[in-house]
Amino acid sequence: QVQLVESGGGLVQPGGSLRLSCAASGIAFSDYTMGWYRQAPGKQRVLVATIRYGGNTNYATSVKGRFTISRDNAKNTGYLQMSSLKPEDTAVYYCNLIRSGRDYWGQGTQVTVSS
Repeated sequence: QVQLVESGGGLVQPGGSLRLSCAASGIAFSDYTMGWYRQAPGKQRVLVATIRYGGNTNYATSVKGRFTISRDNAKNTGYLQMSSLKPEDTAVYYCNLIRSGRDYWGQGTQVTVSS
């Protein structure tokens, strides 16, 4: 059974940092493209960043230069380092693995940026 478990969310002040983790089990993690998505209240889920199994990365314009996606295939874990956080980054953040039409999601972790 495939499981993706996100952690690391919380409340942070504007300008602060957080690191999200996504621990995968029951899946050949290194074979999959990993992505982070977010969904703010009343809005659609949108892409934040992706990292391919080879390490190529892609970022939404809104987070480029502030967020860094990475992965440790030996630990079956992916990360999203978030810096210079803004109130508009407030959302539930979801981890995703995708390959050849197979698509898996975590349960999400809440990130709230507020003073």
